Amino acid sequence: MKQEKLADCLQSKLPAVCGRELKRGLKKKFQRVFEGIAKAGQPTLLNEIYTELYITEGGTAEVNDEHEVRQIEAASRKADGAERSIRAEDIFKGSAGRDGPIRTVMTKGVAGIGKTVLTQKLTLDWAEDKSNQDIHFMFPLTFRELNVLKEKKFSLMELVHHFFSETKAAGICSFEYFQVVLIFDGLDECRLPLDFHNNEVLTDVTESTSVDVLLTNLIRGKLLPSARLWITTRPAAANQIPPDCVDMVTEIRGFTDPQKEEYFRKRFRDKKQVSSIISHMKKSRSLHIMCHIPVFCWITATVLEELLRTREGGDLPRTLTEMFIHHLVVQAKVKKIKYDGGAETDPHWSPDSRRMIESLGKLAFNQLQRGNLIFYESDLTECGIDVEAASVYSGVLTQIFKEERGLYQDKVFCFVHLSVQEFLAALHVHQTFINSGINLLEKQQQTTSNKPDPAGFYQRAVDEALQSPNGHLDLFLRFLLGLSLPTNQNLLRGLLTQTGSSSQINRETLEYIKEKISENVSVERSINLFHCLNELKDVSLVEEIQQSLRSGRLSTDELSPAQWSALSFILLSSGEDLDVFDLKKYSASEEALLRLLPVVKASKKVRSCGALSSVLSSQSSSVTELDLSNNNLQDSGVESLSAGLESPHCKLEALRLSGCLVTEEGCAFLASALSFKTSNLRELDLSYNHPEDSGEKMLRAKVEDPHSVLCLFSPSDSCQLTVDTNTVNRKLKLSDNNRKVTLVEEGQSYPDHPDRFDWYQLLCETGLTGRCYWEVEWRGVVHITVSYRGIRRKGVSVECVFGCNDQSWSLWCSDDGYSVRHNKSQTSIWSSSVSHRVSVYVDVPAGTLSFYRVSSDSLIHLHTFNTTFTQPLYPGFGFWYPDSSVFLC
Repeated sequence: MKQEKLADCLQSKLPAVCGRELKRGLKKKFQRVFEGIAKAGQPTLLNEIYTELYITEGGTAEVNDEHEVRQIEAASRKADGAERSIRAEDIFKGSAGRDGPIRTVMTKGVAGIGKTVLTQKLTLDWAEDKSNQDIHFMFPLTFRELNVLKEKKFSLMELVHHFFSETKAAGICSFEYFQVVLIFDGLDECRLPLDFHNNEVLTDVTESTSVDVLLTNLIRGKLLPSARLWITTRPAAANQIPPDCVDMVTEIRGFTDPQKEEYFRKRFRDKKQVSSIISHMKKSRSLHIMCHIPVFCWITATVLEELLRTREGGDLPRTLTEMFIHHLVVQAKVKKIKYDGGAETDPHWSPDSRRMIESLGKLAFNQLQRGNLIFYESDLTECGIDVEAASVYSGVLTQIFKEERGLYQDKVFCFVHLSVQEFLAALHVHQTFINSGINLLEKQQQTTSNKPDPAGFYQRAVDEALQSPNGHLDLFLRFLLGLSLPTNQNLLRGLLTQTGSSSQINRETLEYIKEKISENVSVERSINLFHCLNELKDVSLVEEIQQSLRSGRLSTDELSPAQWSALSFILLSSGEDLDVFDLKKYSASEEALLRLLPVVKASKKVRSCGALSSVLSSQSSSVTELDLSNNNLQDSGVESLSAGLESPHCKLEALRLSGCLVTEEGCAFLASALSFKTSNLRELDLSYNHPEDSGEKMLRAKVEDPHSVLCLFSPSDSCQLTVDTNTVNRKLKLSDNNRKVTLVEEGQSYPDHPDRFDWYQLLCETGLTGRCYWEVEWRGVVHITVSYRGIRRKGVSVECVFGCNDQSWSLWCSDDGYSVRHNKSQTSIWSSSVSHRVSVYVDVPAGTLSFYRVSSDSLIHLHTFNTTFTQPLYPGFGFWYPDSSVFLC
């Protein structure tokens, strides 16, 4: 019967025509995106600026406040092993081995992480026939749009017809026999009741009811059960949907380090400008870390572009509030110069621009309180803004406010991002209290005879945010507290006519927040309070996080990967000097160790090797790789670690102890641990230590054991390189006994030879088949390479260039940073600084190639290739600009 109905439906050919029309409409809607970087009326092509996001599968749809559920979740996460990354186009596929189909996916992510743009990109890819072509219809909706229909009634078909007129024109009356995807973006912005317990059951797609009832029945699977749903939300609002209604949870983790740089390269077309901005970003550890959130990348781009244009000095923003203040100031400057005809030296806050921001702040707060994110003429009038002025705002403040056309082509307004509305709302509440003593967060306002209480003002804000059921005041609170700092108020001189708060008030606020952290609040609330401490630049922040983890208030088994990321983010951006990482101060658990490894790497010393040893020897341990390089472990630390290595439960395969002050005594402990047949260790890096001959011999004996698969990286692996003069390009000049090579303008008189490169590069004489280590000093822009001998020599195509083919592996070095390349694939590498000395270690049998920068006689790991080498490897060097050079150390 179903097949007959489907045949009847298909015979009309209307569905196919409708699908094409729907795709055409969606392409028109989503192929251009207003990211805040385009000029008014000139949105940017989404495909040109879109940068891939790091998305992981796993987690829970709940806000973690039920202990039993958390225990079950933690157990299942342990069983599943490491988190799995997932591509956006595979959002409904899940991982291999998953039981049953996936109907409803929830994607969580913090504000500005890219949830909306991700849904737009998936929709655009479908509309352009690039992915998910098994889907007949895709309907992207936002909760912002649905909120407007709160008082209206629709059937499901009427709702679809309302938003997607193509389906109505085609006469589509049912989707029962089609593959349909409904996207609901921004659950945290939902202002509908979503009463899953009391709403009536509805199964008929033609029966009219409230939008709230339609949504709860769709999500429960009562209405159109064949449809697939994708819901996005901020983490704190995830619990609005019962967990049993969600088949899979994914989390957007933002940009990886290479993706950050890719974003800036797409954002700016000028290569020199890109290099300068990336270089500035890397100078501030906290700014570099903050840029894992795309909206921060966008604002950073705006701020740094202006900073570089005007050559202004000053500190780079380190907190969320500082970032948004800089952004607001930049917008005011642009308005003054571009629209008001002012000069660079004029004050950028005029009475007119002050009124503009005050009006927008009032609008932002009033509508945030009501839960509105789209505003109409009446909303603007209420705040003293006429429609003509609002249009001017959207044309002038292109990165703050925008004007759109609504469903019926009426004029509507909104802020370009919810976080911008939250910032301006906080600014309005702060200004109002400082100027008049009125606390807009109070339900009943104080009489004028009462003296304003600044401490009570900020404490009231904390209470309001904690009582919010879906966390919609979390970001607002962080901004409000950040604005209390005199340093941030100074940044807004000219806009703020009065300043307030004092060190005593800030201390009282800090103590109040810490009291709340010590109470039994949910994980998400705790993490937001940590963010608040960061905004207040509290010096005890790291200690507070340690205490919460150690005491069990934040159980390591309760935290999702995204929550661990948030903690690492706070620790790294706190500005506190992370001299020593002591695992015991956090939690002596495997989960804590693995999740806080970014903090370990940012620390100068590691302590509690006993705790690390306990983690490694745990029966449930799954740690396979541990990099403790350049920490002051010494022999005593190695002794403690070795006890863990001896355990039959230890699964460690790679241990990197480069530059850890290990001597002969430490080598003896390691050799003893490696004597156990249960050892899984395959790679041991002891470079830049002091093992002496006897220590190295003990370890070499373990490597040479016929049953051993261990690869030892030690000082004796160093080798001398000799340039093969028959391969040297004629624009490369040899000097210093052929130890130095420089790219020059004038060709050299080298004889013809079939091995000579047409490209500016060369190879060394000896092919490597074992282990080898060497160091190089460089200047300019160079690539340091290993290559098979058979790489193409003639011509200037990519087949000849080191790193751009399957014959070679390269580290590209410049004053702007590093990147690695192989077979046309490039990965940028973040490093706190650039050293002009680089080391290379290759173990051909093991298939590993590692690059390090050498700084003060210590090695800082940059990148390791893991592959299978099928031929001897020849070191090589390539040069990009005149005067670039390398010197073989």
